[in-house]
Amino acid sequence: SDDQALLADADYAGGLAALKGDDAATALRRFQSALKRFPDAANLHNELGFTHRKLRQMDKAFEHYGRALAIDPRHRGAHEYIGEAYLMVDDLPGAERHLARLRALCLVPCDELKDLEKAVGEFKATKAQRPS
Repeated sequence: SDDQALLADADYAGGLAALKGDDAATALRRFQSALKRFPDAANLHNELGFTHRKLRQMDKAFEHYGRALAIDPRHRGAHEYIGEAYLMVDDLPGAERHLARLRALCLVPCDELKDLEKAVGEFKATKAQRPS
């Protein structure tokens, strides 16, 4: 399957390893190379979105998360990550839309839902402490 081929791809694996090592610049190069072979891989677009987010390139992050969700509207990881990206740009309603989507997708509690719920809760607590 395409997912198995992606997981076996040296550039995709190298990008994941670079992210694990906190080297987003190398991850970006590796993922962009893999994208030439896997232009319609939701997981790859999700990782590209995450990588751009780490590099604070938010427009590109949203572009890749959007592409991942266009390919697979049920991609839980993309919903979590785009929700977190919305929080980074102070867009709580955007994050809450994806939180609601995860609640609908995760019939039993899933890590993506828990992580985004936590991020939204922390965002709200921090925002409540900010002076007006």
